[in-house]
Amino acid sequence: MNKEFTLEDRLKERVKELTCLYSISSVLRKHSNNIQETLKEVCEITKNAWRHPKATIVELQYTDFQINTAPIPNKHVFQESKLSDHQENSGKIRVYYDAENYDKTDFLEEEQQLLNQIAIEISDFFQRESIKEREELVRRKAEHNDRLAILGEITAGIAHELNTPLGNILGFAELIQENNKDEQTKNDLDKIIKASIYSREIVKKLMFFACEMPHQKQPQQIKPIIEQALSLLGPNLKKAGVTCSFEIDEDNLVFPLDMIQFTQIIFNLVINAIYVSPPKSKIQISVSHSKNHLLMEIKDQGPGVPKALRKKVFHPFYSTKPLGEGSGLGLSVVHGIVKAHQGEIKIKENIPNGSNFQILLPL
Repeated sequence: MNKEFTLEDRLKERVKELTCLYSISSVLRKHSNNIQETLKEVCEITKNAWRHPKATIVELQYTDFQINTAPIPNKHVFQESKLSDHQENSGKIRVYYDAENYDKTDFLEEEQQLLNQIAIEISDFFQRESIKEREELVRRKAEHNDRLAILGEITAGIAHELNTPLGNILGFAELIQENNKDEQTKNDLDKIIKASIYSREIVKKLMFFACEMPHQKQPQQIKPIIEQALSLLGPNLKKAGVTCSFEIDEDNLVFPLDMIQFTQIIFNLVINAIYVSPPKSKIQISVSHSKNHLLMEIKDQGPGVPKALRKKVFHPFYSTKPLGEGSGLGLSVVHGIVKAHQGEIKIKENIPNGSNFQILLPL
């Protein structure tokens, strides 16, 4: 469907092209929220700039989304220009005609130049949006780190202030109990001692979180540490009606870590797993290693951790347990210990149900 193209036609097309570029630039500059809506508007503007706008179909593809101004015919001819935000992302913008009525000669050379310029405008837009996202991420991380630093200082102060009086309460209660013969007093002292020990454990967790408990990395045999921890947790497992299996890829595996803090990781994660596990379910612990890393996985068959909460659960004092059943420090302590060992902790799904806590520690 090609016809003679007069000078007047060409001038009209140039005006349309200039108007198109100006309109696209304005739309991209005014963008505030929904990227797809903005790009739909860009595609519509592009469509109207071509020589046969009623027959023009514009397609824009970029990373995980695609926009079409209309369905693309099976037989078609098109012009194309590539998109790139100068990072890893890329895409393309195409302008189609139905091959039943048009052929490649219906596209103008100037239209290809215009499409190239539109692609540059869109690519620059994506780059600006990517920079904004990175800046926002950096800002949020900085705010989060500031809050944690302040919280760490406050927590360290509270822990130090509580440690001495708790030690005195526990010491004097045990001393009184040695010379006590009254049964009621003995029961009351037992409650005081248990509460003091529980409070002391919370203070220890506070000190772990505040990085007040220095870690001493030394070569340790991994299997006995985990077996001893599971032996101590045996009554908890029995009471909950839950079994626990342990596998390691090398019985005599030795790895540099702080034995006390590694034990704390196992205790906290297994106690959490017991809490969420239904009766007759199974907790699985596995340890494997490579030349440079140690990987420990603790899997349960509970309800799992929703994706939206997988970062929140490591925040100090965040707990999904009912009031009075948890301090909200267990997982934040684990996270702090893992980070102190330059490692990382992730929460994955345990198929078919449950959670899989993965801890990766470097050599």
